[in-house]
Amino acid sequence: MEIVTSRDGTPIAFDRTGGGPPVVIVVGAFNDRSRGEPLARELAPRFTVYTYDRRARGDSGDTPPYAADREVEDLAALIAEVGAPVSVLGYSSGAVIALRAAATGLPITRLALFEPPAVTGDGSARSPSDLAARMSDLIGAGRPGDAVSLFQAEGVGLPAEVIAQIRQAPFWPALEAMAQSAVYDASLTAEPVPAQVLAAVTVPTLVLSGDATWPRLVDAAAGAAGALPDAEHRVVPGTDHDMVPEAVGPVLAEFFAAAERAR
Repeated sequence: MEIVTSRDGTPIAFDRTGGGPPVVIVVGAFNDRSRGEPLARELAPRFTVYTYDRRARGDSGDTPPYAADREVEDLAALIAEVGAPVSVLGYSSGAVIALRAAATGLPITRLALFEPPAVTGDGSARSPSDLAARMSDLIGAGRPGDAVSLFQAEGVGLPAEVIAQIRQAPFWPALEAMAQSAVYDASLTAEPVPAQVLAAVTVPTLVLSGDATWPRLVDAAAGAAGALPDAEHRVVPGTDHDMVPEAVGPVLAEFFAAAERAR
């Protein structure tokens, strides 16, 4: 583990794996940097992969404010630490942060988004605008687990039977403890990314979906690709929303390697 300090003084924990051109993974808000480790190992033979803790995760501490502009500053600090142009993968809600970072002109050469939330204004797959408030009410009533389940149902679109299975899984207490982070995630993904931000993402972008995922996530990914100036949407066989590294890794490696060939 290494530490880089964000603009407002927040310590951001990160790991680096492998050797070669740099790739940064921005995980979802439910995850710490370990969520990116399996994919990092898959890419490590060809790339140096950086995984880092978003705010409220792991050794970065529970540091407010949980705002997209603060998180872009966190990513900017890590890219500055790398000291070279990077390729970036944004996973789930991490895709929103990656998109916003690319729009600011940071030295990002290639952008990949895996199953992003809805970022366009059509509203077909976005989180309900009142979801964060309803989740906060449940947390205030001492029901953090119900808040997480509500997020999974209305924010992610998981079927009721899948949510029931998750609540019986060994990792459920850890998810329940992240209820407040889920509120932030719901708030982050409830509003579309402004059209002017999407228009400013001019780097080549690959938007990926798994072939075994939920239809609303495929729709959101296709919508994101259609709204960006230089993007394509591709469905990856052999994976779902959990992003199987062996399926996704070769697709990403081919895409990221093209940035080096273009130099």
